[in-house]
Amino acid sequence: MAAPRRLYEVLEAMTELESLGIEVILNEEAESKAPACPHGPTLLFVKVIRGEKQGRRFYACSACRDRKDCNFFQWEDEKVSGDFSSCGTFINNNCNPPPPKAKYRELFTRCSEIFHRYGKFISLPLSRKSFCQDCQLLLLPNEQSEHGAHHVLKDVSLAQLKRPSQLLRPLENKKTNAQYLFADRSCHFLLELILSLGFRRVLCVGTPRRLHELIKLRAADGKAPVVESLLLDIDFRYSQFYSEDEFCHYNMFNHYFFGGETAVKVCRNFLRKDSRVLMVTDPPFGGLVEPLAYSFKKLITIWRTTRDQVNSTEQLPIFWIFPYFFESRILHCFPTFSMLDYQVADYVNYILYSRSHTRSAKRLLSNTDLLLKMFGSQQQLKYCSICQRYVSSENSHCEICKACTSKDGRRWKHCSICDKCVKPTWVHCESCNHCALQNHTCGRTSIGCFTCGSMDHKRTACPNISVSKEFQLDRRKKHKKKATTMKWILRKSHKSKKKTNLKSLSLNQRMSNL
Repeated sequence: MAAPRRLYEVLEAMTELESLGIEVILNEEAESKAPACPHGPTLLFVKVIRGEKQGRRFYACSACRDRKDCNFFQWEDEKVSGDFSSCGTFINNNCNPPPPKAKYRELFTRCSEIFHRYGKFISLPLSRKSFCQDCQLLLLPNEQSEHGAHHVLKDVSLAQLKRPSQLLRPLENKKTNAQYLFADRSCHFLLELILSLGFRRVLCVGTPRRLHELIKLRAADGKAPVVESLLLDIDFRYSQFYSEDEFCHYNMFNHYFFGGETAVKVCRNFLRKDSRVLMVTDPPFGGLVEPLAYSFKKLITIWRTTRDQVNSTEQLPIFWIFPYFFESRILHCFPTFSMLDYQVADYVNYILYSRSHTRSAKRLLSNTDLLLKMFGSQQQLKYCSICQRYVSSENSHCEICKACTSKDGRRWKHCSICDKCVKPTWVHCESCNHCALQNHTCGRTSIGCFTCGSMDHKRTACPNISVSKEFQLDRRKKHKKKATTMKWILRKSHKSKKKTNLKSLSLNQRMSNL
């Protein structure tokens, strides 16, 4: 755990007055030096400042974007004393994973033991099978008295145990681990597509949990062909329902297996058994693409190692379900990926992606040859003979761009000045020299280079960046002045409190203090 932050340092770190954004640094050096929080190794971030080549770098939690969920913070160049380091290790060991009840902390950290409870629970008669909705825990008979004041679900059936995503309460914190569960319609479509492509092993990373459940149900019914599934997820509650060979507690943002080398071995053995393996992932909508891609590349490396092709360029087949507007970032990390026009629109607990809405931002990106597969019966798709792929029925082929350009399901229009197709609601802005919404703020751009505004490169590769000594000196003076001001405020506040306490004392007490 990092040392306690002085107030002015935290304000300096989190201020956005001069900051243009925060970038994540992903390399072996940063990874080897990263301290740990309860969610595994932290990530190294840098605050991008206008005119500066590099801001001050700091470590923060990889899984939680809200400091309320995980308040770990540490400057990269800060030396942490041994006492604080030992304190941090103690806190991490006792908060990993965060339990619903303090009493069950150790229980949830040992997947093998908690699944052994599942075997005892199955053997109970229906009248004695209970589930605590407050603690999200399957209850054995000797534990039910401790949960008398909680909301307890009685008579838990075998069918409910086989669908734990329906029994457990979905986590809906958008800044941490939002769980928007696929509807059965979307799960059946994905499973049919997987079977038609000949895959017999599915590695479900993060989600979809309902797909993992559907595969397990299909195997239990003895349906052919046999498909196996392994779920990697940060939600430790699923360890109650699946064995170590079916579930691994895993953080996809830092490629961290909470079960250590034992869990890594389970994943490696799963990828080794059959060459017809596919990875399916549906990360949280607000997750950073770069850390996800970094972790997925490590899973690809494990897959290559099992096939003795470490130096090969062969890719593990992947289905990545994500909003279409992240396509460019995903393609930057995985150039071989392609985005399909199929809209993943069915989520049981998220209205914006329910079937009632005609357009969905979620798309299926993959590095497999899916473009020639016909799934027009699932949605209104048409075949473009020029592009030689299935596209949305509203997607029109642009003769100038020589492609079906629509990304969001609407008919896009071509801008002759920008020389590309844009959304129908966009107009060309002479001030910005590009197309944008009619009521946009001129001069601002959310992507591209933070320094010069160019869309061709990022800030780290900007050829126009320059840092003068005068600018650095001026900035140091500002920081020093800010720190001095905060110290003065804290000192004055402390003196004021001390004076107030003295006033409350009696005359004799004040004289004795003297």
